Amino acid sequence: MKIRMKRSEVRHYKKMVIRLTLSLITTTVIIVSALSLITLILKRLGFNAVSKASSVIVLILFYLICAAIASCISYFAMWNIFRPLKDLSSASKKIADGDYSIRLKYDGRLEELANAFDNFNYMAQELDSVEMMRNDFVANVSHEFKTPLSALGGYLTLLQDDSLTEEERDEFITRSFFSIEKLNDLTDNILRISKLEHQSALDEPETFRLDEQLREAVVMIEPKWSRKNISFDIELPEITYTGQRSMLFQVWTNLISNAIKFSDEGGIVTLRLEQSEHHVKVYVGDEGAGMTEEEQRHIFEKFYQADTSRQSQGNGLGLAICKEIVSKCSGKIYVTSSPGNGSVFLVSLRK
Repeated sequence: MKIRMKRSEVRHYKKMVIRLTLSLITTTVIIVSALSLITLILKRLGFNAVSKASSVIVLILFYLICAAIASCISYFAMWNIFRPLKDLSSASKKIADGDYSIRLKYDGRLEELANAFDNFNYMAQELDSVEMMRNDFVANVSHEFKTPLSALGGYLTLLQDDSLTEEERDEFITRSFFSIEKLNDLTDNILRISKLEHQSALDEPETFRLDEQLREAVVMIEPKWSRKNISFDIELPEITYTGQRSMLFQVWTNLISNAIKFSDEGGIVTLRLEQSEHHVKVYVGDEGAGMTEEEQRHIFEKFYQADTSRQSQGNGLGLAICKEIVSKCSGKIYVTSSPGNGSVFLVSLRK
């Protein structure tokens, strides 16, 4: 099995070899210089370099110099290598005990230890994110799962009645599957938004046609607008954008699905794309019931649903996911609405 090192790793190990070589050369020069100086001093004082007394003195001084050099090296190793390693070991023990909030700071100049501390902090941050995701999931599941689980239990209880007609049995089975589907959607959305909230590293930006992506989003949710006979007023000039392609696709499908959901039968959904010198703007509008100012202030909060009459169609996470994604993409999302006049959502992305 061949092991190939990256160029950066090769350069890193070359630096280590050069540093070690320079350290050995410097130590040798210091020792030789010290011995030469001691010999010169002894000669000036009238001692014979080959005499037994001077040999003993030179030997003692040599050991003293070596001891001093060894002490300096030990002190350097203690404060710059062993102490940071001890801190790293202690912090790793805390991580193993479940304390993911710990972070380490390294002020030394050793590149190897600096990289080790950076990697440790990154690991702790990711573990902390996973723990927060788990806590969020447990808290939200206990609250939001209650309704569909209760409905599912009720339908299954009714299905045990032998006096049900075939039509009633089919209806209860259909509603049971609907409750299961809602539970699946809720689980996926909770995990998705928890991951987004605590995600620190994004994928490499991609360059793509934003107008084509918006058309793909419309085609993907065709069954939704076909059932309600929804028409589209589309204005999508050719615009190329560089960013988080897959994440933004989720934003467009959520916004367009929301516009369809709150539109009346045979309504019109507006889709606009514009660009300026520094921004790209996407507008998604509907002709639905609209929202009050109070509803607009909370519309991007998790599990908030302005229209309580349509709670069965969603779980109040779609717009929260949109806001989190747009924020991760260094953009902003706005809503303009009034009761009876529909709503328009604006996503502004920096180019």
